[in-house]
Amino acid sequence: MIKIIGLLVAVLSVFGGYALADGNLATLWQPAEVVIVMGAALGAHVLGNPAPVLKDTLGQIRELLTSEKEDPELYPQLFGLMNSLMLQIQVSGIKILDDHIEKPFESSLFLTYPAVLRQPLLLSFLVDNLRLQSMGKLSPHEFQHLMDEEIHRLEEDRMRPSHSLHRTGEALPGFGILAAVLGIIITMGAIDGPLTMIGYYVAAALVGTFMGVFACYCLFEPVASALHHQVEQKMAQLQCAKAIMVAQLAGKQPLLALDGGRRMIQEENRPSFIELERFLNEEQR
Repeated sequence: MIKIIGLLVAVLSVFGGYALADGNLATLWQPAEVVIVMGAALGAHVLGNPAPVLKDTLGQIRELLTSEKEDPELYPQLFGLMNSLMLQIQVSGIKILDDHIEKPFESSLFLTYPAVLRQPLLLSFLVDNLRLQSMGKLSPHEFQHLMDEEIHRLEEDRMRPSHSLHRTGEALPGFGILAAVLGIIITMGAIDGPLTMIGYYVAAALVGTFMGVFACYCLFEPVASALHHQVEQKMAQLQCAKAIMVAQLAGKQPLLALDGGRRMIQEENRPSFIELERFLNEEQR
């Protein structure tokens, strides 16, 4: 909802301010200019990006509009899941992981923490790296390096929609100038006509420039920035899980390992150490 409110504020401020300055809103309705600017932007965006990026862009925008903030149950449940796994490893050994990671949606342990199961990227990262940990003898340094490389790759892949929208947004003022130039060509073709028509054609051409600038700074660039922050939020989840698994492999006590993961969380979602202890106490009841 807050994203929709932000969009409405931007639109109402621009067009409302224009109307307050005695501007005629009907003058801004130039379908031909909209087709030129937005059509060129859409075509260039499709031309410049592979199909997986286009599909991922739509998926991330849909998630952006439906998920206003981080699931408040995610980190408490992630800490609870990792604590349970570490305790089972201490009691039964690393092979106990096989009972849970092969089919997490059928695991009695994973099913206890549905908020983690609702995060496919985090769940996949956890399962893959827990499986890797159970298969061979890796040093904490080697394990951390492998996960760092994976997170870097995942971040680059999921940043592609943000980067592609940013590039298209940067080009929009140029598309507005393109529309304006075409409008001036039309104006010059009617230069011997009535003065009022010349003024109309010039105004229509300037609307093209306005459309390009408006779409760039009020639509494409803010959405690209929002997608960027959304990906950073997802990466913080992976960094948290990575820190916990590395600390556990290094022999740290569960509470210390969980605190290492807690420190990787973004500030607005990061619980305090006291809250972390409370999560674990509630789990043990």
